[in-house]
Amino acid sequence: MTSRREFLKNAALGAVAMSTGLAGMTAKSYSRIPGSNDRIRVGLIGFSERARDTLVPCFLPHTRSLHTEITAISDIWKRRREEGGAFLKEKTGKDVALVRNNDELFEKKLVDAVIISTADFQHALHGAAAVRAGLDAYIEKPLAESMADAREVLQAVHETKAIVQIGSQRRSGSNYLAAYEYLKSGKFGPITMVEMKWNVNEPGRWRRPRLVAAIREEDTDWSRFVMGKTDDPWDPRKYIEYRLFWPYSSGIPGQWMCHQIDTVHWFSGLPRPRSVVVNGGVYVWKDGRENADTMSAVFDYGPFDDPALGFQVVFSSRLHNSAGGIKEVYYSNGGTLDLDTNRVTPLGGLGSHEAAAMGMKARIVETYSLASSEPGKPATPGTDETTSAHVRNWLECVRSRTTPRADIMAGYNHSIADIMTIAALRTGERVTFDEKNQEVFAGGKAFR
Repeated sequence: MTSRREFLKNAALGAVAMSTGLAGMTAKSYSRIPGSNDRIRVGLIGFSERARDTLVPCFLPHTRSLHTEITAISDIWKRRREEGGAFLKEKTGKDVALVRNNDELFEKKLVDAVIISTADFQHALHGAAAVRAGLDAYIEKPLAESMADAREVLQAVHETKAIVQIGSQRRSGSNYLAAYEYLKSGKFGPITMVEMKWNVNEPGRWRRPRLVAAIREEDTDWSRFVMGKTDDPWDPRKYIEYRLFWPYSSGIPGQWMCHQIDTVHWFSGLPRPRSVVVNGGVYVWKDGRENADTMSAVFDYGPFDDPALGFQVVFSSRLHNSAGGIKEVYYSNGGTLDLDTNRVTPLGGLGSHEAAAMGMKARIVETYSLASSEPGKPATPGTDETTSAHVRNWLECVRSRTTPRADIMAGYNHSIADIMTIAALRTGERVTFDEKNQEVFAGGKAFR
């Protein structure tokens, strides 16, 4: 049973340590360690906008130093395959193999590892198939948006000992690494509350009308796209604008919230919420979307065996007014850690006057800067610098067979928080998590 002292220590220090050793590796795992002169062949599963605009540009600078290259693209849409091939030819001067689907990619043994950048609901099953084909994987977030899929990919990674990095690139951001080390020092004190915001004003967010008009069913593979998840007929909007429609995506929770909630798990050492309540809906953008354009969630975090201990996390997001922007603020009784300003300040701490009135000692943290990796150059989340460091960390771990910064458990745990949020938003119930059965419960029954 977790004592009060142990819990507070864990919450303050971020007690989950990253393993970087080779413990637990099988003989097969050792045999997969590449030599320094062995080229690591990487395939792209899904030539998405994310792959084109961020992942590939963040991968290419590391090809020479880590002796790796992209050798294949798997995409079920002919247009995207061909665009991807042309893009890489332009960037590298080399042709890559273009295959129609992942079965072909695996059968032809064209790659040693893959970057998975497909639709949200496909990530987990694509990842499970890839590692079972003997490949390592970089899997974009959200890892999974159903517990069945989350358990499937977790089991596959554990069975194969594959090196898997989840696309939670905050874990490679220099300001986030500095925040983690600062919390680990104990100077901030126990986390007492976290406030997170993700506000934009973008009517066209996740809309792609030109692509919707251009895609033809005969140029892709709708049955492979839906992966047996629905019996929906061909729908170009659900294919291209999948982030607007459930169960192809949860929208706000899977796209944005899972980034910020992952830092809560990392910093606090707590793997997942105890409960969540959510409210939201489509209040402004009446364009046929199903997923909310406005959402607020309140999480309860703490040890499952002691409800008296814990703290609250509040997340809110809107797509129709950008005031407030993107924020992550951690509070203790002694001050504030702000990942927008990258500063720790005594703001809100227990001052001497208030403390004396209660017969207590003042609790005020010292001002501290969460320095970036380069002086004067802040490392904000989602920048090329942060994602590039995250991709490099994965490639280094593929070579060394050590654990990357955002391993499969980081993805599994952010998926639980994501799925709990989805369940609360869709049912209106207070949602909890059953540790024994690894199920999300809403209204007294498992959420499917």
